[in-house]
Amino acid sequence: MIKRVQTKQIFVGNVAVGGDAPISTQSMTFSKTSDVATTVEQIKRLHFAGCDIVRCAVPDMEDALALKSIKEQIDLPLVADIHFNHKLALIAAEVVDCIRINPGNIGSKEKVAQVVKACQARNIPIRIGVNAGSLEKEFLNKYGQTAKGMVASAEYNIKFLEDLGFSDIKVSLKASDVQRTVDAYRMLRPKNSYPFHLGVTEAGTLFHATVKSSIGLGALLLDGIGDTMRVSITGELEEEINVARAILKDSGAMPDGLNIISCPTCGRIEADLVSAVAEIEKRTAHIKTPLNVSVMGCVVNAIGEAAHADVAIAYGKGKGLVMVKGEVVANLNEDELVDRFVYEVEKMSEESN
Repeated sequence: MIKRVQTKQIFVGNVAVGGDAPISTQSMTFSKTSDVATTVEQIKRLHFAGCDIVRCAVPDMEDALALKSIKEQIDLPLVADIHFNHKLALIAAEVVDCIRINPGNIGSKEKVAQVVKACQARNIPIRIGVNAGSLEKEFLNKYGQTAKGMVASAEYNIKFLEDLGFSDIKVSLKASDVQRTVDAYRMLRPKNSYPFHLGVTEAGTLFHATVKSSIGLGALLLDGIGDTMRVSITGELEEEINVARAILKDSGAMPDGLNIISCPTCGRIEADLVSAVAEIEKRTAHIKTPLNVSVMGCVVNAIGEAAHADVAIAYGKGKGLVMVKGEVVANLNEDELVDRFVYEVEKMSEESN
């Protein structure tokens, strides 16, 4: 497990964010929020995929008024995403679990103060969501669209909320490129103890968003930075959660299910490894116990990797070994190995729970 920077803990509905709470995953609906039925259906899809917190865009009054009905039909904590019109935040604050404001477009101090008062009345947090593409003019003119400008905006707005007696704050510092995003989070982290919401915004389609988010969010998680996160993908809702959970697992931030170690394809492979790993992934997808498993296709690395895995297959020519904690438990024909492997994995998972 990585050692995380300790932060103040806040609550978004019943989900703890910061402190010693697990790093939560978030996503955002893409329907018109006023289309209650479609929005609720999307939120339920996200819930089923493993999402912890969901956000809805609230660009107009019709959307703001729909939040009450949406909230009554879902189980996930609901965040209202507000830009330009602070009055929409005042309405949303009556029913949602968190308000996200963009300092670059929400308006005057007086308008922000009204939002703070509304959130204080219901004891709900505010996310200060700084975006490189919409910085306030004073920071844009002084720093340009840089990490320094993003951090300056965040610090200014944090202090403003603190001066109003408000400290249920989380912060995001998003840019559309990895370097600025990582630089901004690293720069701000030592300056306060508020929880951070991580994300590379406008990251693109599944392939590009996965690469950008894995680099950026993975780097920050390995630094111990981050309390909640969203992987922004132009595509299906569930993919955001799948990629986010994979980043958390493979960075060591959230052990979750099997860590499958398998050979890269090469000329030494002595089995149909691609099909075997695909079948194993499918048949073990339900297992949430953190286990290291190895599926190796030749003698060069097979025994060494298998010796350090919880459960392993070491393929040879037409046959292979199944090993548990480095001990051989079966020497079988190739077509029998996956069944025995899955049996041993399920058995170990049950014994661990």
